[in-house]
Formats: sequence, structure tokens, C-alpha cells
Amino acid sequence: MAEDLLRIVNLCKGFGAVQACNNLSLEIRAGELHAIIGPNGAGKTTLINLVSGDLLPDTGHIYLGDQEISQLPLHRRAHLGLARSYQITSVFPQLTVEENLLLAIQAHCGHSFRFWKSSNTDSQLRGELLPAIEQVGLTERAGIRAGNLSHGEKKQLEVGMALACKPRLLLLDEPMAGMGPGGTVELRKLITKLKQQMTILLVEHDVDAIFALADRITVLVYGEVVATGTPEEIRSNPAVREAYLGEEVQTC
Repeated sequence: MAEDLLRIVNLCKGFGAVQACNNLSLEIRAGELHAIIGPNGAGKTTLINLVSGDLLPDTGHIYLGDQEISQLPLHRRAHLGLARSYQITSVFPQLTVEENLLLAIQAHCGHSFRFWKSSNTDSQLRGELLPAIEQVGLTERAGIRAGNLSHGEKKQLEVGMALACKPRLLLLDEPMAGMGPGGTVELRKLITKLKQQMTILLVEHDVDAIFALADRITVLVYGEVVATGTPEEIRSNPAVREAYLGEEVQTC
């Protein structure tokens, strides 16, 4: 069995009277795509924010490999191999696809943010650019401003910028939110390809996509883990049916 890359132990995070994560424990195995599902308000995005460093826990522990990262800032976690995308895309709309990716590559390589022309012509940076564009399927859109991309293409670009960090663990927070059928298909293809290359923690409302993509699934309700298992185990779990899936499981 693969070793755990991410370990979460007794994690708690509250917002006033609301306990978004309640003594939550979870293990993500190296090389797997692990999905988090649950109804609105279950604590899914809070969990992603705690793992990424956008939020700090009230109590509990998060380990990336052998290192505890519970109180580390976001940039320190990125240097340790953790990257994420967000529900709302965070690309630079006035820059082209390749310029967005060059900035992400530049940040990962440790270059200072110099005058744009020098980074745009740096041979080391540009040597990494073509594979990055190809990986996310945007070769034909390389010279287009990010603000002119479709919603789905912006999501692909944002994933590409996260991949520029060469992460050990990629966090994807509802990447298919707001997409039409065409965009969803393309992003599912991309995630299918990426799961062969790295460990992925995926939060997503699209139940069909989750059951098609995930190696294991964890169900959250009110900040607590209801069940963890393979897609087949989650489909047939009575507690999951009652708490979340309901009749949806019949169509998956």
C-alpha cells in the first residue's frame, strides 16, 4: 500500500458558532486522486484552505510527508511541494497565456520579478514554457490574453500555473464550477492525465466527475468525516446515501 503523503489529525476550525472542521482526521496516499464531497456547508473549502495555508487551524495537525505544516504560511508550503487552484480563477487577465505561465515558472525558479522583457526572453524560463502550455492543452491559445479566454480555458491556465510549482500535492477546489459541458469534458481529460503524474486532493460538486475520477472519496457533513472509501464503497454506504447522495447515487 502507498505511504500517506498528507496526514490530517484531529483538525478543528470554527467561525463563531459554526464549526467548519470538527476533529477531522484524514490520510491522502501518495499517487492517489482523493476526492472530498458533501453538501453545502460541509466544510470542504475550509479543509482545502487549511491544507493550503490560506487558513490556520484552531487545533490539530497537518503533515506533508514527515513534516508538520499546520502553522506554516502559504509560500512555505508551496516550497515544500503543495500547490492549489481556487473556485474563482486567479489568472492575470491583461497578460497572455504564455506570460501568465512564465510568471508562475519564474516564481518557482526563484527569480526576482524583474522588468518583464528580461523574464520573457530568459532561455531557462522559456525552456519550461512549451511543456507547461502543452500539458494543459493551451498551445493554440498561447498568445491570447487570459481575459479573453473562456471560463474553462481560464481554469486550465490556472491549473497550469499551479503545476509550474512542480507540486507533490495538487489541491483542486471545485475546478468545474460554472462550466458548460464542453469545458467540463476538457478539464476531466486534463485531471485524468494529471492523476498519473501526482497526488491530487479534489473538492468538486459534480458527483459524476468525482465517481469517474477518484481513487478514494471522503464524505464530509458538518465538518466531520462520514465515510472514506473507494467509489464503489461510497456508492453502497447507507450512511452516505442518507446524509448526502440520496437518489443521486442511482445515476452515477
